[in-house]
Formats: sequence, structure tokens, C-alpha cells
Amino acid sequence: MQFQMLYESPVGRICLTANDTALICAQFDEMPTQQIDENPVLIQTRTWLDCYFDGKDPGAPPPLYPEGTPFQMRIWRLMQGIPYGSLATYGMLAELAAAEMQIPKMAAQAVGGAVRRNPIAILIPCHRVIGKDGNLVGYFGGMKRKIELLQLEGHDTRQFTLPKR
Repeated sequence: MQFQMLYESPVGRICLTANDTALICAQFDEMPTQQIDENPVLIQTRTWLDCYFDGKDPGAPPPLYPEGTPFQMRIWRLMQGIPYGSLATYGMLAELAAAEMQIPKMAAQAVGGAVRRNPIAILIPCHRVIGKDGNLVGYFGGMKRKIELLQLEGHDTRQFTLPKR
């Protein structure tokens, strides 16, 4: 069974979806098809997000169960290893994934494809992934949100280069 909750955050609405044991989706600007907030996973997630949006490191997230390909799952797991207030580049994640897969190298673009398909915003922190040389590249929640999330975590975003339109 799936449960949903609408979370009103400082960066916009987030539709949270969980099963009985884990959070399976957190997407911006989606509307829930049902509003049931008595699920323990959703309550844990709300508490985690409240702490996060208070500008504090909320620690380990509630149980997460994103669905994707084995490669996407690997990249999402690696992103979960990026600590609060820290950053990683697509190239760094590509190197880590290549080492785990015991292959000589991997394209940062392949990592970018997996990052773009992250189904659990903020808790799997794809907003902490930037391009080489400090380039802020796309964010499925929008560049304004990415900047706000990075600022919330203490980054001076003036140091970053915005994508050209």
C-alpha cells in the first residue's frame, strides 16, 4: 500500500510517497492523489525535512527505497554519501562508480543521466552535485531551488557559475 503527504517547504510543495517501510518518492510541485499522513515513514520524513529546513543537519534520512536501474541505484547511493554542507562533482561520482564497477573510467554525462532521474528530492541530495569548475548545472526542481538549497546548507552561491540559457 502507498501513502502520500503534501509537505509545504520554503522552496515549494513536495509530494512525499511512501510504502509501509520506506520513502519511495519526493517530488516538487506534484499533487498527492491521496492525503494520508499517519504513515510512520511519512511522519519521520516530515520531521527530517523540518530539521533540514531549519538549517540544521538532520542526520540519516528515514528509510529510502527509490526504484531505478542498477546503475541509477548505484549513483543515488553514492549521492547519499555526500555529507550535509558538502559538494561533489559529476566527475567525482563517475570516478567512484567506475572504481566500484572495476572499470577504467565512466563519463560524467552517464552520471548526470542518473542524477536527473532521482525520485527522492533533497533526501537523496542531487542538489549537492555540481559541474566541474563550480558550474551549477541543471536541477530537476529548477535552478532557483538548487541555489536556495545550497545556501541553506551554508554555501556562498556567488562562487558558482550559472548555466547559460
